[in-house]
Amino acid sequence: MPPVAQWTGTPKVKGSSESIRMALLTASLIGLQFTWNVEMTYCTPYLLELGLTKSKISLVWVAGPLSGLIMQPIVGVIADRSTSRWGRRRPYMFGGTVLVSMFLLLLGWTKEVVRYFVKDEASAKSKTVVVAVLSIYGIDFAINAVQGSCRGLIVDTLPISKQQQGSSWASRMVAVGSLIGYGAGAIDLRSVFGPMLGDTQFKQLTGVAALTLCLAVGVTSWAVTERVRVLDVDVEEKISPIEVLQTIAKTAMELPRGIQAICHVQFWAWIGWFPFLFYSTTWVGEVYLRYDAPADVKAAGDLTGKVGRVGSMALIGFSIITFVMSVLLPFFVRSPADDKASGFTPRPPKKIAGIVTELEKHKPSLLTAWTMSHCLFASSMIFAPFVRSLRSATLIIAVCGVSWSVACWAPFAFLGVEINRISQSNGHANSHANRYSDEHEVPPTIHLDGGLEAAGDKVSNQGGDTGKYLGIMNLYTTLPQFVGTGISWVVFSVLEPGKSPELSEAPPGEQHPTDGPNAIAVCLFIGACCACFAALATRRLKRMQNY
Repeated sequence: MPPVAQWTGTPKVKGSSESIRMALLTASLIGLQFTWNVEMTYCTPYLLELGLTKSKISLVWVAGPLSGLIMQPIVGVIADRSTSRWGRRRPYMFGGTVLVSMFLLLLGWTKEVVRYFVKDEASAKSKTVVVAVLSIYGIDFAINAVQGSCRGLIVDTLPISKQQQGSSWASRMVAVGSLIGYGAGAIDLRSVFGPMLGDTQFKQLTGVAALTLCLAVGVTSWAVTERVRVLDVDVEEKISPIEVLQTIAKTAMELPRGIQAICHVQFWAWIGWFPFLFYSTTWVGEVYLRYDAPADVKAAGDLTGKVGRVGSMALIGFSIITFVMSVLLPFFVRSPADDKASGFTPRPPKKIAGIVTELEKHKPSLLTAWTMSHCLFASSMIFAPFVRSLRSATLIIAVCGVSWSVACWAPFAFLGVEINRISQSNGHANSHANRYSDEHEVPPTIHLDGGLEAAGDKVSNQGGDTGKYLGIMNLYTTLPQFVGTGISWVVFSVLEPGKSPELSEAPPGEQHPTDGPNAIAVCLFIGACCACFAALATRRLKRMQNY
């Protein structure tokens, strides 16, 4: 029988109230989402301005799924076995944040860095593209290590009864990060900071993103105290790189049915979300340039900044709706843990007991809300090829905020519940095979502030496999992005084989015509169709798990 991990200490979060503790625990996601937004909002128009075609840019965005495929599972498995006195997650959060910040600054100042070393103008242009692409790969690989550690920290710290609450707070922080990111992108930062952070909007944003990520991760790292894993040298050896890969492959092939069903939903959902997240800002900007922009807008310069600001304005509405729904929905949606909970149920005051009881009866489950969110996303994006105005594009982008608030919440809530159930089962199975000393004893129940909960509550994850299962689910989030990349490459190659007439400075002979369908809109339409399959997979999860 494999040894059960031993621990010292109790997970704690600073703060005078539960809301403050939840906010501090999930604050790192603000910086993460801000960074993702800068990359997804500005990098596509930036690369188009450098002269890349859309089909080549779609291959550049393989960086996202490739880094997620490699980094999150590997970092998850290694972190699960970490015995650092700082905890299992925070060292990787800190190290990854430093790397992300360095690559962000390199991306913003790519032209200046290349021209410092390369004096020939033609050679400098080609090398600028290469360095920009390498910077994007560096950001994606490093930020996936940070993201996996931040999510793992939430699951590790919270007991099973608070997994949905933690996921909903994480969704709120993602929405806050999006709102701040798109808000910063929508205003002219040069008029705010002057030349201090650079002479273009893109440079300003990369600097602000690096600073925001460092602050957000620093706040969470300061506020959270992790349990420390104790290595028993008599029964446990250090894991080799080959064993890491073997562990990941074995876990992926033998997933518990509940986690496997959640992963299947994620697979179909993310084929739909991939083009939305990476191309929606550029699509909104192109709609504006094709149908609404003044004739002389291109001559004014800094097209990347203009398209980014127009797209960010549209996505501000998306972020506001995401934030509002992430705050309100948890009050009107039944938690997956509630459906199977037993024991004491708190009674409301007698005067409002009837109303509260009636509302509780008609509360939809989180699984139903997840299904409806797929349907709403599909019904919005299916209209993308027919949009002919900035107002219409902004409207359908904003509506998707409802779906995104659930997409950032539901899968992690269900996964957290499943991980904790598995951990409890393993703990019960091994309870007679292992006895801890008083020094290394795991507290019987763990609360957010390090205290003890009611005796009937269920303990936080004790099996040490949080990072592994989060990494596996991330495989099902990144693999469909390869599918989305392939789809977008084919669509761009067929519909827009030349350089962008809206954003590049290429001569007319190298540009694709603007009288055909918009290729990004077609990718969004295909994503809508895949969201329908995600809705069907969610219904199968309901039948399988009886949530």
